[in-house]
Amino acid sequence: MVGIVSYGTYIPRFRLPIADIAAAWNKEGAEVTKSLGIDEKSVPASDEDAVTIALEAAGSCLGSFDGKPTDLDVLFVGSESHPYAVNPTSTIIGELLGVGHTYLAADLEFACKAATAGLQALAGLIAAGHARCGLVIGADTAQGKPHDFLEYTAAAGGAAYILGKENLVAKLLADTSYSSDTPDFWRRDGVRYPSHAGRFTGEPAYFAHVMGAASRMFAMTKMTPSDFDYCVFHMPNGKFPKEVAKRLGFTEAQLAPSLIVKRMGNSYSATTLLGLAAILDIARPGQKIFMVSYGSGAGSDAFVWETTEALQKHQASDAVRQSLVEQQLARKTQINYVQFLKQTHKL
Repeated sequence: MVGIVSYGTYIPRFRLPIADIAAAWNKEGAEVTKSLGIDEKSVPASDEDAVTIALEAAGSCLGSFDGKPTDLDVLFVGSESHPYAVNPTSTIIGELLGVGHTYLAADLEFACKAATAGLQALAGLIAAGHARCGLVIGADTAQGKPHDFLEYTAAAGGAAYILGKENLVAKLLADTSYSSDTPDFWRRDGVRYPSHAGRFTGEPAYFAHVMGAASRMFAMTKMTPSDFDYCVFHMPNGKFPKEVAKRLGFTEAQLAPSLIVKRMGNSYSATTLLGLAAILDIARPGQKIFMVSYGSGAGSDAFVWETTEALQKHQASDAVRQSLVEQQLARKTQINYVQFLKQTHKL
């Protein structure tokens, strides 16, 4: 049985109120905030990028890991904002963590589901006996062009997971994917900011793929929403995950613990995994979690997790108690729009 051995997260301290962005462009702040279902978004400091965020999340993950960095056979980093076009983020992280040299390193890209694709790949390597355990990180400093819709939602954050076969805090019971060529979001090589297809990102993109992966998972496992204690869906805004959960038959109570987008925005590759971490921070042994990611372009990965008795020991560790998702959301410093432009656009 393959599953989660340890996990860790990192959410930058700085927060930008959505209403402040709206005011800068002469829009009604309360109206924009309500329409998106987001109050504020996390913003990286001027010296933070996908590497530093990934490193913080990985350090938190290793802090509650019984093994050593050199025990890791695989290191995958999923991101839309790798700082180098040619020079892997994964080897920088491996060097700084002290993983050694005998490990498989790879940078992954698939919009917001790059890291969940890494989870599937790593789980397959472990199940096949090609790796004992490995680390997958989702980290992003998501970009949005000033005065574009994405500027209101694109945020920063990181989540790291070690998978293995021993001392599991959550077992991976099943996984599947649903993919197509649906270009709802893109960025050409050398272009600074991404483009998107507006309303097209909804029904034929997000909803079609998330529901496609979810429906396939239900068919594979013969399970229904009532069999789960919690659910997690990718959160491009505050409305889409609520709507897809409702369509699939999940309750608000099942979704609520993972719905962190209202307080930090969409941190792209980290978003779904941060939602899962928020659940693992409070879950009890023997509970089942339904999770579906989404990446523009487009595709979704679906997972069924079941927590174990080892989760409680993990939750009690100092590393976890000091980096709970809820604590990081509450630990914040608000900035204004001008400060945001200086920090993230170097203006």
